[in-house]
Amino acid sequence: MAESKRDYYEVLGIDRNADEATIKKAYRQLAKKYHPDMNPGDAEAEKKFKEASEAYAILSDADKRRQYDQFGHAAFEQGGGGAGGFGGFDFNGADMGDIFGDIFGDLFGGGSRSRRANNGPMKGANTRASIRITFMEAVNGCEKQLELNLKDECNTCHGTGAKPGTSPETCPKCGGKGQVVYTQQSLFGTVRNVQTCPDCAGTGKIVKEKCTDCRGTGYISNRKKIAVTVPAGIDDGQSIRIRDKGEPGVNGGPRGDLLVEVNVARHPIFQRQDMNIFSTAPISYAQAALGGEVRISTVDGDVLYDVKPGTQTDTKVRLKGKGVPSLRNKAIRGDHYVTLVVQVPTKLNEEAKEALRRFDAATGNSLNQPQTQAAPEKPKKKGFMDKLKETFEDLDN
Repeated sequence: MAESKRDYYEVLGIDRNADEATIKKAYRQLAKKYHPDMNPGDAEAEKKFKEASEAYAILSDADKRRQYDQFGHAAFEQGGGGAGGFGGFDFNGADMGDIFGDIFGDLFGGGSRSRRANNGPMKGANTRASIRITFMEAVNGCEKQLELNLKDECNTCHGTGAKPGTSPETCPKCGGKGQVVYTQQSLFGTVRNVQTCPDCAGTGKIVKEKCTDCRGTGYISNRKKIAVTVPAGIDDGQSIRIRDKGEPGVNGGPRGDLLVEVNVARHPIFQRQDMNIFSTAPISYAQAALGGEVRISTVDGDVLYDVKPGTQTDTKVRLKGKGVPSLRNKAIRGDHYVTLVVQVPTKLNEEAKEALRRFDAATGNSLNQPQTQAAPEKPKKKGFMDKLKETFEDLDN
């Protein structure tokens, strides 16, 4: 008796209303887990891989999924949808690159990127660089200049890479398509893999006589200065994108972008967390006890803050709107949180010492007052002679 098949939705572990992205994600996880290359000699893993691949092949195709939802497995059995392959669905001759390429890209040799790649215009690669700025430059914004090597189209060959008077020729290996198709036998039958042509690197052209100035690349590297506008509020590790300052495009495509990573130096006083700034400010013992104005440093300059009488050390205060501006809206700013630390004097003259003693005495904590009092003496136990003496004294009285 033939083994009954599991429901395809159950195989992939998805709901019957799952969308295409969910189906693809579920299959990706199972295929990676049970692929024969990852589990050599494991018959059970191979079985589960085939089962998952069959389920994905049906559910990823809108028409086949519709048939399956209506008729179940019977839609693909003999007389329903063709025999063969995985016990009903015919994989023989199917382009497995269409299945695996969507899921794994180049993992199975080519993949969807290679199939879609052509010798048409393509955007150039992005270029990366970095700059270092101060803490205050990050808060307020600034202008910086970068010097780096950028490729430009060769003036001699105008980007063709061919020697003047000659032209690139159509690649004989791919016929100008930029892609080649490889066919091989696998567990699933005949598999077709579409890959970038190795002879022309996907351009579809072959340069036989190369330009001597650019050596056939079509580009010349030049040292250039790039102005970088650093916005106010940028944080350490964030990047600035400068359009069209990356690598040149391929076959007439646009240039890539320049991505400039910003490294912010530490500040001796301020620390930053998101849009908020943190710092500490010293206050004297008298200011803490009596209250009054203290001067606090902020990114906008010094401000006066009114300390309340009796303020304890490590008291935290908030200076609203004195933090870092938002990258999206400069009118929005974070706050500045200040920890007030009472400073205990370490060097005092006699006059100051005497003043502190008088202050301590006035507040009930006199330095001259003993910290502990001696316990009262216990009365001595009276002996026989003491009691006799007391008796005679009473008779005399």
